[in-house]
Amino acid sequence: MSEHVHENELLRVRIDLAYDGTAFAGWAKQPGLITVQSVVEDALHMIFRQPVFATVAGRTDAGVHALHQVIHVDVPRQRWESVPGHSDDEPAVAFPRKFRGALSRSLAQAERDLKLPKRLGGYLQKAITVQSAQEVPATFDARFSALERSYRYLIEDNFLTTGSNPLLRHLAWQVDRPLDIELMNACAEELTGLHDFLSFCKPREGATTIRDLREISFTRRTDGLVEANIRADAFCHHMVRTLIASLVMVGEGTKDREWLHGRIAQPVRDSQVRLAPPRGLALAHISYPDPELFDVQARQARAMRSLESDAS
Repeated sequence: MSEHVHENELLRVRIDLAYDGTAFAGWAKQPGLITVQSVVEDALHMIFRQPVFATVAGRTDAGVHALHQVIHVDVPRQRWESVPGHSDDEPAVAFPRKFRGALSRSLAQAERDLKLPKRLGGYLQKAITVQSAQEVPATFDARFSALERSYRYLIEDNFLTTGSNPLLRHLAWQVDRPLDIELMNACAEELTGLHDFLSFCKPREGATTIRDLREISFTRRTDGLVEANIRADAFCHHMVRTLIASLVMVGEGTKDREWLHGRIAQPVRDSQVRLAPPRGLALAHISYPDPELFDVQARQARAMRSLESDAS
């Protein structure tokens, strides 16, 4: 009976990914479309020989890339331990007998952590890279245990004058006016902090648009591209691309600083707010607390936020 329980016991596996989103219709499964989720889950199905559902740290839209994405899956322990690389043989090194069983299991775990990414990568399209896979506590939640998310956005400005680099057509937004980076950074600083970002989001029913925006900055790289880095506890749907587009409008002179400030001061849907193209955007990093705080962070993240409750 105990062996049967062991065989059917579910364990949680964290998988870190990166992908070129150009050919995908976003992360989430959609009927008749090729998405990152559908491709990854199909590959996991082949490996574990049963359907697998992946919970993701942050959904990406069609055409958006990820330098670092995190998912978790729950799989039967027996299937996890049967992944190539597992071995019950004793290690060749002559360790004391009382340590050999635990060490053998530890080595097998390490082999699985190394070999699952390689095997999973063999099933995936070349546009998806598996960076790591490891067993984690059941309290880990790829979405809700995350402390914050970081994005990078690339912009090629004044391309009509200098000529666009064709190698960047899937990686950067080409705008036809030079951008005032200093002004954009000054305006961006005014947007940081805890705010209702309704003006910059596509709201979801029953969800809050209050977010803690911790950083948004623009730098001119040595290759001439403008790189935006943006970091927050979480982001609403379309929030990053709308913030970028709004700051670009200020930087190119089509909107002023007061207009942008009004979007935060009076959070309402505004038809003048536009959306930056997906191709310049990449999910850059997801950060998590120490394992003993996974559950604490998840409970906090699930709680409905309000400006009043956070201020109290």
